Amino acid sequence: MADTKSGRYASSSAAISPLVQSPENLECKNFQEYLRTRQTPETLEKLYNYPPICLAVYRELPEIARQFVIRILFIDQPVPQAVVTSWGAQRVAKEQMEATSCLTALCVWRVTAIPGGLAAWELSPTFKKSVRQVLLGGGKPWAMTNTLDRDSKPRDIAFLDSYAMSRWRCVLHYMVGTGSRGGTDAEAISPDAVRILLHANLMKRDERDGITITRQGFQFLLLDTRAQVWHFMLQYLETCEERGICLPECLSMLFQLSFSTLGRDYSSEGMNNQMLTFLQHLREFGLVFQRKRKEGRFYPTRLALNVTNKDAAQASTSADEERMQERGYIVVETNYRVYAYTDSQLQVAVLGLFTELLYRFPNLVVGVLTRDSVRQALRGGITAEQIVSYLEQYAHPNMKLVESAIQSKSCLPPTIVDQIKLWEMERNRFTYTEGVVYNQFLSQNDFVTLRDYAQSINMLVWQNERTRTMVVQKNGHDDVKRYWKKYSKSGG
Repeated sequence: MADTKSGRYASSSAAISPLVQSPENLECKNFQEYLRTRQTPETLEKLYNYPPICLAVYRELPEIARQFVIRILFIDQPVPQAVVTSWGAQRVAKEQMEATSCLTALCVWRVTAIPGGLAAWELSPTFKKSVRQVLLGGGKPWAMTNTLDRDSKPRDIAFLDSYAMSRWRCVLHYMVGTGSRGGTDAEAISPDAVRILLHANLMKRDERDGITITRQGFQFLLLDTRAQVWHFMLQYLETCEERGICLPECLSMLFQLSFSTLGRDYSSEGMNNQMLTFLQHLREFGLVFQRKRKEGRFYPTRLALNVTNKDAAQASTSADEERMQERGYIVVETNYRVYAYTDSQLQVAVLGLFTELLYRFPNLVVGVLTRDSVRQALRGGITAEQIVSYLEQYAHPNMKLVESAIQSKSCLPPTIVDQIKLWEMERNRFTYTEGVVYNQFLSQNDFVTLRDYAQSINMLVWQNERTRTMVVQKNGHDDVKRYWKKYSKSGG
């Protein structure tokens, strides 16, 4: 008979490559993808009871899809599909099919039959009613309305932009580990924000290092500000039910803010307690400005106006940061020295995730890429490819000139790129798999039979025919054990 022992089995990654899972990447969904993948048709029907949500859905539709909606919005009977198809020329047939699929996936319209058995399109009654209210007026007033009295201390757009970015940088500073240091941008963030970061897997709890950034968190830092805020708010919406807040009302409020006017104040008197709580969370994240928690006046910031508008004319980052990102500020030398021409604490903190910082000047930071600093980043979930991609993305223009001169694929020195990847490969030499060892078979035939069965169900991790030893995955041990007992009782 065979002897079994449980334990952890270590092998080279090449030997058990089918068992190694590729690292998860940050999945950023736009508004349409969020509705398609996260919401059921029943939930979409509830969301379409809110005119601001319907207006946002309409705004994000492809141009041809918007034309379809407008043309049948005031038609109170189904429109034959052949008629809808005839509205577009043959050269845009592909775009027309994409628009049709988009409207169907979002449950904006549905297929129905008309007399004669012809297939026809019919707008969702709920969606149609809400869009008509947006265009013609009527229905319940929106939760946020313009204030009647003039603000004695109005806030201008420049102040709102500065306030919004200051609050949002608090979240980013916390992610890179500078949230507890001094400075206006390093104020502590609320437990709600930490909860969302953990829920989104942007950060994780580590017994040794506390809360640390993850691989997805580092990818999050590489996004532009609008994409960061939108992804963060999507994760917040997933926790609405746990907080006892109505998801449709939160989405409606978020889109009302996106349709507001920058620099104008609004009243919160028409909001219920749930929406007032939601408003305070938006205030903590920098999407609205409010002097005091109980004040009935607030100002939407540029972060709120641009959060769902991918075609926003103005980015929410400051002009200085935009210029810095456009021209690049990082120089990497072949001696592993890294020079960053910046005075941004956030950019310095990101560099500190994978470099050892040596000197700090008013507009220059000097660091060095070491084995320990890179391995520390790798332990936190950051990959070598992400480190290289970040250095390339923000490389100084002079480095890019060298790239074009030597016709290299990367503007970084090849030795640096290779070494970073070699340091990562050091950590990937072994992959550990929970498994059970089978040995001490009485005959070669018994070993081959059990080994072939384990291999047929994709549970075999390793085997050595000479020593009659094999390892199976822990979750497949019961199946293999049952098969062995059945095989033994039958006498082989």
